[in-house]
Amino acid sequence: MGIHRIHILVAFVLLLNALISTEGNQAQWCVADAQAPADILQGALDWACGPGRADCSAIQGNHPCFLPNTLVAHASYAFNIYWQSNKHQGASCHFNAAAFITESNPSHDGCQFVFTQ
Repeated sequence: MGIHRIHILVAFVLLLNALISTEGNQAQWCVADAQAPADILQGALDWACGPGRADCSAIQGNHPCFLPNTLVAHASYAFNIYWQSNKHQGASCHFNAAAFITESNPSHDGCQFVFTQ
């Protein structure tokens, strides 16, 4: 095997190792599924902001995440703030199958969706 091939092989192994070691560190957010029925989304939103004790103040009128004023947008914010605050205690991003995890940051305009390691 020539020296050039060995360098390529070593570079490939190093790249593969870097990808494997950072795999679990990808930023993730929990967002509402726009295809979920409105009543399921509303119930999960009510639970997250009520018994789930998520801080939903940012989706109230005249706050940074109120707009767009849609059920999906508000549920996404509430689901994410709940999940980020509780995922290390075993919380899931399920919400009656009304949510999913994404690696695309859903923050928009002045509305910041938090991410915690």
